[in-house]
Amino acid sequence: MSYRAIVVGLGGLGSATLYRLAADLGPGVLGLEQFELGHARGASQDHSRIIRLAQHQEEYAALAEPAYKAWHEVEAQACQQIITRTGGLVIEDRVERAGIASGNRNIEGYTAMFDRFGVAYERLDADELVARWPQFALAGGEQALYQPDSGIVDAARANAVHRALARAHGAEIRANTPVRAIRPDGEGVAVVTDGGVLRADRVVVTSDAWTNQVLAETGTALPLTVLQEQVTYYATPHLAEFSPSRFPIFMWHGRHNFYGFPVYGEVATKLGQHMGGHETTADDRTFEPDPVRRERYAAFLDRHVPRFGGPELYTKTCLYTVPPDQNFVLDTLPEHPQIVVANGAGHAFKFAALIGQLLAELAVGHTPSQPIGSFSITRPALTDPSYPRSFHV
Repeated sequence: MSYRAIVVGLGGLGSATLYRLAADLGPGVLGLEQFELGHARGASQDHSRIIRLAQHQEEYAALAEPAYKAWHEVEAQACQQIITRTGGLVIEDRVERAGIASGNRNIEGYTAMFDRFGVAYERLDADELVARWPQFALAGGEQALYQPDSGIVDAARANAVHRALARAHGAEIRANTPVRAIRPDGEGVAVVTDGGVLRADRVVVTSDAWTNQVLAETGTALPLTVLQEQVTYYATPHLAEFSPSRFPIFMWHGRHNFYGFPVYGEVATKLGQHMGGHETTADDRTFEPDPVRRERYAAFLDRHVPRFGGPELYTKTCLYTVPPDQNFVLDTLPEHPQIVVANGAGHAFKFAALIGQLLAELAVGHTPSQPIGSFSITRPALTDPSYPRSFHV
């Protein structure tokens, strides 16, 4: 069978891309997922992801507001709520952070981008933060930023909405259909599955931890590291204090980088650590939580947000698939421009609705509507073997 476009992998980026391609091209668009839809083996499961205008790098700050716009367009199309606004805090423990090389991932880095892109925010010292949110216990050396537009994007719901909208525009979806290879075929692409070879004018690869397996016969191999990360849900007895209307999402930059959510999706709060998980592969990963990180989370909460915790509801693992510079990959293969490749570097879900639009634009040969030159597949981080790796900042 022949298709105008095929999307390989239907997590957050793939589902969004499928919708945008179907909206542009109509019937003749196919989405392939190797597991069941909404599976828990990759990076796009669970109820909640943070969405925020708070960015400390220009390439992401430029995309933050357009990402909100893209999500609101999807919500309007589906008449479904995907984003819950809670407000958001960036908290920097300057005592713990002393001596840690963090680039511009600090208060000044965020404020520089806020000011550059005209984003409203408040700067708070430790006393001001605790006066407003007494749920926190601070030592006094912390500095914080509050941005009122931050919140939660419902990951599982967003993926389901994107797929439903894609079907409404005539897209076909096949679950439990692994792609064994993609091969450039003239100006098109041959897509090898267990059920036969499909052909497409263009293919978008959004396969995350399985990217290099899918690309193996294209001659491209990206220097991607797969990390097993985890989050814990706590059955706090203090539900009112940690409701989305009373407690913001937060990011904590100290010795470790933590992030937390109010009660959402489960009758529980949620805490995770950005990066720091052990290296694995898509095939070798386990679903067993790391007890060291469990203890680390509990110690952090006991010290800084004591009523946030409670009996552990559960801890679940997911995969981050990360280039050496921790930046996205959004590009076509240089020798095969009919093949588009995306990698979200473990932090793309907040941008997924926009990234789907950008990947669809690349696939049909349009100039991307947003600046994505920093995410080129030919940048030194992906082509220079000596490029340094750093995944634990």
